[in-house]
Amino acid sequence: MMSGQAADFGPTPSQTVGPFFAYGLTARQYGYDFGQPFDDVVALPEAPGQHIVLEGRVLDGDGQPIMDAMVEISQADSAGRYPAAIADVKASGFRAFGRMGTGTDPELRFRFRTVKPGAEGPGQAPHINVIVLMRGLLLHAFTRVYFSDEAQANASDAALQSVPAERRSTLIAQRQDKGGVPVYTFDIHMQGAQETVFFDV
Repeated sequence: MMSGQAADFGPTPSQTVGPFFAYGLTARQYGYDFGQPFDDVVALPEAPGQHIVLEGRVLDGDGQPIMDAMVEISQADSAGRYPAAIADVKASGFRAFGRMGTGTDPELRFRFRTVKPGAEGPGQAPHINVIVLMRGLLLHAFTRVYFSDEAQANASDAALQSVPAERRSTLIAQRQDKGGVPVYTFDIHMQGAQETVFFDV
């Protein structure tokens, strides 16, 4: 290029993201020989509260499960509080954070073992915060999980009530009892007619 002339190379494609999550963030799950700080266990057996399972799939616009997504969750404990220090986690068995990839489950699900959270304060229903990351998604997506058996609390939750009524169902996990443990199913639709509500945070 000659001095003083601007080059016009045209637009360049967006850089796709990953799929590096398995190697870097969920190593044990994918069989790598180094550790990871968080996994699918959010609450150890000794953690107080009602122990539950949260499971689901990350689905594309055609309703097909995405095999290389990674889901992170964070939540309050059964009393509506977050641990303030590592000592709190060790004392209670509640870790408040979980991370799992979808690629090793036979049904391409995420599946977390946790406790049902308590309400964090007035005007808030029990909920779990969710972040979705996957190949090609340049910015991770944020959503929330509410519970189908908390209808009264859901009706007064400010964030949930800010969502158009016809779309609130995309944020509600449905409860089933399996082997004495409540299992809440929550599929995340990234696109399409049933697209999950995502929050701009």
